[in-house]
Amino acid sequence: MRVTHVITRLIVGGAQENTIASVLGLRQKPGLTVDLVSGPSEGPEGSLEPCLKNCPEMLVKVPELVRHIHPWKDWLALQRLTRIFTKSRPDIVHTHSGKAGILGRLAAARVAVPVVIHTIHGPSFGPFQGALPNLLFRSAERYAGRVTSHFVVVADAMKQRYLEAGIGRAERYTKIVSGFQLQPFLQTTDDLELRASLGIPAGDFVVGKIARLFKLKGHFDLLAIAPRLVREHPQTKFLLVGNGEYRQHLELQARNLGLQQRFIFTGLVPPENVPRLVGIMNVVVHLSLREGLARALPQGLAAGKPVIAYDCDGAKEVCLEGRTGYLLAPGELGGLTERLLLLARDPGLRERLGQAGREFVRTRFSVEHMVDALHELYLKLAPASRPSHSNRYSP
Repeated sequence: MRVTHVITRLIVGGAQENTIASVLGLRQKPGLTVDLVSGPSEGPEGSLEPCLKNCPEMLVKVPELVRHIHPWKDWLALQRLTRIFTKSRPDIVHTHSGKAGILGRLAAARVAVPVVIHTIHGPSFGPFQGALPNLLFRSAERYAGRVTSHFVVVADAMKQRYLEAGIGRAERYTKIVSGFQLQPFLQTTDDLELRASLGIPAGDFVVGKIARLFKLKGHFDLLAIAPRLVREHPQTKFLLVGNGEYRQHLELQARNLGLQQRFIFTGLVPPENVPRLVGIMNVVVHLSLREGLARALPQGLAAGKPVIAYDCDGAKEVCLEGRTGYLLAPGELGGLTERLLLLARDPGLRERLGQAGREFVRTRFSVEHMVDALHELYLKLAPASRPSHSNRYSP
């Protein structure tokens, strides 16, 4: 069985890490031939393409497949994808992310690929943007949904949102959480040498955040509460892991607040180095306004750290109020400050929440579980559709 995954770009990010882990794991399954199609992976967020260095033949690049709407390049990308599928004749096309999700599914339908699967890593429409973009993206998702055999969601919240928008039917959705290598997080420790190298004393309370430095990720909310938090708990530092086009703005605001010594920007960090950084955090916060289910939350829990998140999309499915951390309404800055102060002053509470979180994710978020679930889904869907190519579509 040939399976082709399609993603818009392989930058450093949760959806991209999920996709690479999936294709590398699926390649080990008997009877599967797996390849990956991607657009260019450029920008300050960094690229995950080096993760495929041991199997470069697996990756097919489509330069015209870009993230932003570009009618000419989008049309060219659709033609390129159609030619790729016509030549390789995959049994399954499995798409990821917004642009690749639309164009990849339409190209697959053009050549009657038997099974077309789309993973919803995060919403392309919702309260985080205006009425016109929502209308555009919702309409595009409905259009592509007509030729989608099955949807994979990383959180139940994604299924609910898409069904409410009239996209697909409930029986065509399967939840498969975004798995990762658990052991590095389960085994991480509070590395005093690493703390010292970052200018963080052993006794400091470290508020950690792992996310691209980009809009809707909540970094400015953290800056907004920082003055009060530092005033009431002077041994506080903020460790921001990741890079992005908002870095200069964030650094400038930290300087304007007189807190440049409190905010540590690690810049781009290879995924394999993230567990060590999580190990020196005392709490992991995730304040995104647009996320399916951020991998940073279960990763923080696997490391035994309590988490604080905005009640957005799938966050509540791992950030269990009072059990693994605290869930807040988006923009609830007063509550965010109070919860952080509570954790800063009570190491025993941090330990209890972190241990409960570690047990919660241990049996749910392994990469092996994710790959096995995808493989099982492929075997379930492929036989019924392979013989006839009956879902040929003419746009």
